[in-house]
Amino acid sequence: MATGTSLWSFALVVGLLTLTPGLDTALVLRTAALGRRARAWGVVLGIQSGTLAWGALTSLGVTALFTASHIAYEVLRWAGAAYLLWMAFRMVRDTFRDRATAETPAALTTGADTLSAGWRQGALTNLLNPKMGAFYVAVLPQFVPAGADHFSTGLVLTGVHIALGVVWSALLIAFATVLGTWLRKPRARALLDRITGAVIAGFAVRLALTD
Repeated sequence: MATGTSLWSFALVVGLLTLTPGLDTALVLRTAALGRRARAWGVVLGIQSGTLAWGALTSLGVTALFTASHIAYEVLRWAGAAYLLWMAFRMVRDTFRDRATAETPAALTTGADTLSAGWRQGALTNLLNPKMGAFYVAVLPQFVPAGADHFSTGLVLTGVHIALGVVWSALLIAFATVLGTWLRKPRARALLDRITGAVIAGFAVRLALTD
């Protein structure tokens, strides 16, 4: 199993990664800011399910084979970029399509406010990001002590990453809830979705163009 030193060292690395603003942060904040707490927690659980999958596959050595395959990596990279672009397009499109009905409670709230809907969105976003697999292949083995069982130790370390991600997401949801009254106004919703859509589109372009 992982030693205390390896656990704390890994926690520091993934903690800094978790705190760095990125796609996950944008999705959680946007969903929670619209007052959709069930879906926001679904997004969090979906993201962390993807993290668990990447950690387990890396511990089994599967992602090493994946990242070594240029074709497999490219297929997943373009699929992820396409999914993010579609998500961004829908967010921005709906702010214009629903302008005439912006005063209605249902306006600018694409998708159902359910845990399962959020989980699907979070899981797809994470699993279609090959850089998560590359990150785990590059980082996780460095924190597995010599002689330790690779699979069980890898799962423990992945659990640390998941725990930090859930705590940080809970803080993001709480922060978004405090600002929720203002952010749920029609104009604020439209602005939030356009900004979030632009951020997600930026990540999609970066994923597509980065080798």
